[in-house]
Amino acid sequence: MVRILILSSVVAMGHVGLSAGQPVCQRLGYDVTGVPTTVLSNHPAWPHVAGSAIDPGQIGAMVAALEANGWLADHEAVLIGYMPSAAHVEVAVDLIGRVRAVAPGARVVVDPILGDHPKGLYVPEDVAVAVRGRLVPLADVATPNLFELGWLTGRDCADVDGAEKAARALGVPVVHVTSPPLREPETGALSVTSDGVKLYRTARAPDVPHGIGDVFAALIAAGLPAGQALGHVAALARASQGRAHLAIVAGAADWAAAGPVASEKV
Repeated sequence: MVRILILSSVVAMGHVGLSAGQPVCQRLGYDVTGVPTTVLSNHPAWPHVAGSAIDPGQIGAMVAALEANGWLADHEAVLIGYMPSAAHVEVAVDLIGRVRAVAPGARVVVDPILGDHPKGLYVPEDVAVAVRGRLVPLADVATPNLFELGWLTGRDCADVDGAEKAARALGVPVVHVTSPPLREPETGALSVTSDGVKLYRTARAPDVPHGIGDVFAALIAAGLPAGQALGHVAALARASQGRAHLAIVAGAADWAAAGPVASEKV
């Protein structure tokens, strides 16, 4: 059984960050160790929100306890998600080092949660700089959206060719770019590896709650091919249209059974 360690945000209501990736992976039969970076009542986009970041020292102590119990070696992948501060980035760097020391083959997936179009960065710039300089270089796989890819590389990602070049400039062996530069009403993913480039197209579902990107990153961390991960995500997005939160439970019969999205070579 694949076991994934996810370091990301937790919400009491809704499905974003760890609270999105964990239930989806578990529904598909993957085991998840969840370590929170923040604990909030709900996504901050709602009118009322309460909670706070977990002290980096406390997270480090939790990781040390997992290691002392001999459990870090059981993980086949680590997913690094939302980082509320540069100090949390350093905790994530330490975690990656600890896991690789006892599980050298563990896959490290970095989902650089920095911002999106049109708002730009929604983390402090020092956090984004730390993610770029400290976390991205450690990744086996990265899952940036188009804005994040452009910010991390300083490159123009206005078309597929530009996005491909930016993904290669990131210096990560495998890059899955979500929300690639496609014309409405299409979206999908652009996968860039040493073996080539694949473009996956899906219909853009309007009015979808937050958390879809977190689900995609978690499924990639679980080892699913990009097309299959996107198939689940596209079905979940359709099932969640118009809802307050992702329909991970209510729509499970549809999204869990979804097949892969076909790719085209670029």
